[in-house]
Amino acid sequence: MILVLNAGSSSLRCALFRPGEPVPAWRAHVSDIGKAPRVSIDGEADDGAGPPARDHAGVARWLFARLPAPPSVAGHRVVHGGLRYAAPARVDAEVVGALERLVPLAPAHQPQALACLREVEATWPGLPQVACFDTAFHRSQDRLAQLYPLPRDLLDAGLVRFGFHGLSYAHVARSYPQGRVLAAHLGHGASLCAIRDGRSVATTMGFTTLDGLMMGTRSGAVDPGLVLHLIRERGLSPGAVSTLLNERSGLLGVSGISDDVRDLEASDDPSAREALDLFVYRIVREAGSLVAALGGLDVLVFTGGIGEHSARVRAGVCAGLVFAGIALDEAANRAGRASLGTPATRVLVRIAPADEEREIALSVADLVDEAAPSRMRLDVPQGG
Repeated sequence: MILVLNAGSSSLRCALFRPGEPVPAWRAHVSDIGKAPRVSIDGEADDGAGPPARDHAGVARWLFARLPAPPSVAGHRVVHGGLRYAAPARVDAEVVGALERLVPLAPAHQPQALACLREVEATWPGLPQVACFDTAFHRSQDRLAQLYPLPRDLLDAGLVRFGFHGLSYAHVARSYPQGRVLAAHLGHGASLCAIRDGRSVATTMGFTTLDGLMMGTRSGAVDPGLVLHLIRERGLSPGAVSTLLNERSGLLGVSGISDDVRDLEASDDPSAREALDLFVYRIVREAGSLVAALGGLDVLVFTGGIGEHSARVRAGVCAGLVFAGIALDEAANRAGRASLGTPATRVLVRIAPADEEREIALSVADLVDEAAPSRMRLDVPQGG
């Protein structure tokens, strides 16, 4: 059995996969860790006594006691692999040390993944573990796509564009391994990725997850001079600027109401409409640059919570990308069907539910069972 752990900043998704089966045998989700954790097991809310612990290690320990079967290997989502890791890696002391050194680049996610790694070792000493990195998928990009126009000594020190959401994009690439694909991972954190023949060409997130699109509470890309203005003229400390850009901006900041698209779509407040319109505008503007990087477009894929469930956002994005050959079937979009393009469109438009846990399980199976690396991949549908 393959145990998969997907640690978010305040959540933990846990799943058990049997090799060769694409659907998990067991799945759990704990949210609001650090507050009052909410638990869902196999898609049903667990109204019983939740985990007493208020950290990821304690929640993982609580979940491990409820597994229906012991694992033979564990796979972890690790947000940051730096420039060193371009593929999943078996975990050893050297890997753990490298991941610890990357904590400053992903302070809201890296410590949680490390806590889960350690808890697996404490529960099943010697169990093989594999780290699967959100940054790894983007290491296929050309060097120029990863560079900032900074002094060379800073570039040599690793201040480059890393990109994130790589496990989600790798899952899309498995289904659409050929052609020019624009994948839109739209959730509380949001980004776009240009994928050509299964490889990342360019993406909107950069050195950190703050770059690129407007998000739930994150600003996305802003003028660096604006940051300097906040520090020099408004007297904000670096910590206060970080809080403003990461926690008080985005949909929440512009609307003044909520960081949840569902709340904004239900509101009659003009500020809610403006926040949604700006969100769509930023997606379309960034998408145009990625279509240019691809040299055209064959497939547009929406994934992530907003991408999968907001017909309004999808319609706005598609309307802005008519120039790229997209024609949206409005009825299919309202119904949330998997295929959203009209019969005449030359660009496929699809909804692909995000499934990072499945991607981790597939990657673990490929790495651990190298004698039969495609055993689980047989069940992965190809896009069309």
